[in-house]
Amino acid sequence: MTGTVTAVSSNGEYTFTKPNRSSITLIAGLGVEGDVHAGVTVRHRSRVAQDPTQPNLRQVHLIHEELFAELGREGFRVLPGDLGENITTSGIRLLDLPVGTLLHLGDEAVVEVTGLRNPCLQIDHFQSGLLKRVVGRDEAGNVVRKAGIMSVVVSGGTVRPGDAIRVELPDEPHRPLDRV
Repeated sequence: MTGTVTAVSSNGEYTFTKPNRSSITLIAGLGVEGDVHAGVTVRHRSRVAQDPTQPNLRQVHLIHEELFAELGREGFRVLPGDLGENITTSGIRLLDLPVGTLLHLGDEAVVEVTGLRNPCLQIDHFQSGLLKRVVGRDEAGNVVRKAGIMSVVVSGGTVRPGDAIRVELPDEPHRPLDRV
């Protein structure tokens, strides 16, 4: 299974959106160099308030570009970086990957998938009604989160738009993604 990096984004300050960059550098065990969410322990404000010593399982946020097209058909305008992701992808069904999947990004960088992003109310501050489109329920009443996946950096390297993504699934049995 392969895909493509379509955009990369980072921000050194706490803001909801992240500006696009020509490249980002991933640092093993930390995240995106210069990004506010990089670190060994949690950096997301709500997680820090709960327990600042928790391991940071949300070092790199990835979203599939196909979500933006889906949201566009529903009247929303969402572009790469708008939802705070670091890497926008195409061609990979990110939400279907199991925990522990390795994503090889470009020539060197590798991230390990840890779980699903748990969307928050800030999404509705960005565009009213958007939260209901990225988190909802399926026919069985189970919560469905579509706002991307989270990962940790296993091997560092530079990632650029146009880089290939190679998916390496973990050994079975596969564990489905849950929020982290």
